[in-house]
Amino acid sequence: MNSNQNERINQITSSTLIVGVDIAKFKHVARAQDNRGVEFGKPITFENTQAGFELFVSWYRKILGEQGFLDVIVGMEPTGHYWLNLAHFLEKSK
Repeated sequence: MNSNQNERINQITSSTLIVGVDIAKFKHVARAQDNRGVEFGKPITFENTQAGFELFVSWYRKILGEQGFLDVIVGMEPTGHYWLNLAHFLEKSK
C-alpha cells in the first residue's frame, strides 16, 4: 500500500459512514455501512441525473443523522466516464 491509501484508511473511524456506489450508465446502486461492516438503511438505486444525485445525498444524510455519524466517505469504482457527474456533484455539495 502506498502512503495515500494509508492516509485514506486512517480517515475511517467509528464515527464514519462508509458508502459504496456501484456505478452504471443510467442507474447507480449504493450501500452504507460502518467501519465494522454493519449495514445501515436499505440499498438505494438512483439515476445518473442531478435529481438522482440529490436523492442519494438526502439518503445518506438521513442515515448520518439517525445513526449519529459525524463523517461520510463515498467510494466508487471509476467505470468509464459514468462516475464523473456524481463525483463532481458530491464535491460541490460538501
